[in-house]
Amino acid sequence: MSKPWEQPRYIAIEGPIRAGKSSLAALLAEHLGAQRIAEPEDNPFLDHFYRGEVGATFATQMWFLHARQRQLCSLELPPAPTPLVADYIFEKDKIFASLNLSDAELATYNRYYQPSARQVVTPDLVIYLQASPRTLKARLRRKALPGERRIADSYLEQVAQAYEHYFFHYTASNLLVVNTDELDFVQHRYDLQLLLRRLREPVRGTQYFLPLGLRAVCA
Repeated sequence: MSKPWEQPRYIAIEGPIRAGKSSLAALLAEHLGAQRIAEPEDNPFLDHFYRGEVGATFATQMWFLHARQRQLCSLELPPAPTPLVADYIFEKDKIFASLNLSDAELATYNRYYQPSARQVVTPDLVIYLQASPRTLKARLRRKALPGERRIADSYLEQVAQAYEHYFFHYTASNLLVVNTDELDFVQHRYDLQLLLRRLREPVRGTQYFLPLGLRAVCA
C-alpha cells in the first residue's frame, strides 16, 4: 500500500542558467509561508572564471562546493515550524564540476564532493525548470549581468544539455518537470496560480507540468 500524500516540507528548484530559479523560489516562499534558501552568490572567483583566467575554474568550483555544503547542512529541516524553499539542489555542484573541470581536477574534486553529499538532506520535492537554449540565451541577454555577458552560447547549450541528462535519470526525490519556454511566473500571475494549484496535488515519482499556449496541463 502506498503512503498517503503529504505536502512537501522541503522544496528545491533547479534548472540551467536563467531558468528562473530564484524568482520562482521567492514567489513560492511568499505564497507558501516558507523560509527561502537562496544560493550563495558572493563567490570571489566567479568573475575570474567568466574571464577565462588560468586556475580560476577549480577555485570557483571548490568555493561553491564548500559554501553550498555549509549552507544546506545548517538548515533546520522538517519537522521545522515552516517549510523550506531552496533555489538549488546540492547536486548542481557536480553538474557544473563535470562540465568545467579537467579529469585531474575532477578526481580531486570528487574526493571532497562525496563525503559532503552524504551530509546533505534530500528535498521532498524538486521542481526542475526546463528551458530551451534559445529561451535561456534570450533571458541572458535581457538580464545583461556584467559577468554573464561573457557566457558563450555554446557553453549555455552544454549546461542545458547537462541538466536534461541529469534530470532524465533523477530518482532521488519526487520531481516535477516544468517547461518554462512559454511560462513567466513573475510577469503572468495566471502562470503562477496554475503551478500553485498543481502543487496542492500529489507529485509522486517524476511528473510533468506542460504549457500549451496560454494553458497548461499536468501529466
